[in-house]
Amino acid sequence: MQAYQESFARIYNLRWGEWAKSIAPYLEKFLASFSNVSEQPTLLDLCCGTGQLALHFLQRGFRVIGVDLSESMLQYARENCKEYLEAGLAQFIHADATDFTLEEPVQFAVSTYDALNHLANLEALKKCLKCVHRALMDEGVFIFDLNTRLGLRRWATLRIEDEPNLTLMQSGLLDEAGRKAWVRIWGFLRAEDGRYDRFEETVFNTAFHLTEVSNALKETGWHRWHFSRLGDLNTPLEDPEQEGRVFVVAFID
Repeated sequence: MQAYQESFARIYNLRWGEWAKSIAPYLEKFLASFSNVSEQPTLLDLCCGTGQLALHFLQRGFRVIGVDLSESMLQYARENCKEYLEAGLAQFIHADATDFTLEEPVQFAVSTYDALNHLANLEALKKCLKCVHRALMDEGVFIFDLNTRLGLRRWATLRIEDEPNLTLMQSGLLDEAGRKAWVRIWGFLRAEDGRYDRFEETVFNTAFHLTEVSNALKETGWHRWHFSRLGDLNTPLEDPEQEGRVFVVAFID
């Protein structure tokens, strides 16, 4: 798992937090459908980044615990959710997704924006799944998304975006045999004093076979799960490897 630096966290907060906002209503609707939802449900946002997803759920009456390896990301998350931190409804913990423990179990857990693809290998994924399993109450639910091997092929490209205050470049590479993808993200962001600050980060994804993911879930104590699309989290996919991105819905019975 990667711990991103301040310059990248700043870009992430400005640029990619919107994706969390776009998927949050689908996750909220699905979680609200469970009969055991309490008046103030508890949610673990694993690899919470700069906190936009956490904020969505906080605004809708959830108590949220965010976990991330990047202290720079967490600084933005704490600022974005400041009101709820001060009210004792939010907590942000600096920890590795493969090695964390919560003081009290939660009802639900989510991990989005292919965060678990950033784990180095299958053993790291199993450690993460064990931690989440331990963090959930009985009848808890964990939703996480993954880029598939098909989806990671889109990384092998060059993208350039040029705006008045931001120049953003992305150059990707996919090693299908080695089951790794990388994207180098760099550019310049205008600071308040008019200067342009340079930023650079290289992000990697591991291309997990979904049969391996199923086996990892089974080995780490999960008894029921399925692969789905965001727009229909209730319906299992017949051939999830043909999707670019899948959402895994796992249950503790």
